[in-house]
Amino acid sequence: MIFDWGKKRRRAKLLAEPFPEPWLAILGDDVRQYACLTEPQQDRLRDKLRIFAAERRWEGCGGQVIDDRVRVTIAAQACLLLLGMEDDWCFDHVGDILVYPDAVSLPPEMQHQMIVEEEGVPISGQAWYGGPVILSWSHALSGGRHPHDGHNVVLHEFAHQLDALDGEMGGTPPLTTPHLRDTWHGVIESEYARVCRMVDRGMPMVLDEYASASRAELFAVATEHFFEQPLLVRRHHPELYAVFREFYRLDPHEWPQCRRAPRGMVTPRGQSS
Repeated sequence: MIFDWGKKRRRAKLLAEPFPEPWLAILGDDVRQYACLTEPQQDRLRDKLRIFAAERRWEGCGGQVIDDRVRVTIAAQACLLLLGMEDDWCFDHVGDILVYPDAVSLPPEMQHQMIVEEEGVPISGQAWYGGPVILSWSHALSGGRHPHDGHNVVLHEFAHQLDALDGEMGGTPPLTTPHLRDTWHGVIESEYARVCRMVDRGMPMVLDEYASASRAELFAVATEHFFEQPLLVRRHHPELYAVFREFYRLDPHEWPQCRRAPRGMVTPRGQSS
């Protein structure tokens, strides 16, 4: 990955400063999955979220105030996706982060070109490659405070950002190993067909039914459940869990507190894209 020395120096200077004590309280209160992590993972998350919070451009919309609590809560959840990645990449391609107080109905010109939204239906989040990520603060905060319910708009939208690194959102992020390249598409196609059948038949599901909207939504929805309900995904979607574990280079099932995930099936949630 191309990396300029000026950015490396700026990041080194930033990380040389002590981690702000008030931010630890925010992590404890509003990003409760932080407690699930090992100490090295907590260290890594703190570094990545500091870089992310500093380098992204944040904008409050609809009266939303952007403060440290908003930045840390959102940045920490987004950077959970990067914990297994060994380089210093921190969603460098992401544009502005637009934060609204609650779910919002976007005008047509702001709706994602790849997702057809029903007119007037509020959304909790939306991701554009190379453009803004739109988030509802109330939903982002709820996702951070309820780390085992399988619903997390920040994980969902930043999974879309990973998916879009090849220029499109088709459910296939960059695959870095020969094994992943050999197995990914078969697993995704099989799981997508299975999810669609279950939705058509009204069957109880582990993954949210929104996963049937497209392969891109399957990837984003499954990412939420992989990080928040690893036991359920591992039990009911073992092949999907295996390719996600290899892609993210993490095994959330090993995080002790995460083993206490709910045993039941999930219920539908508000729309994101």
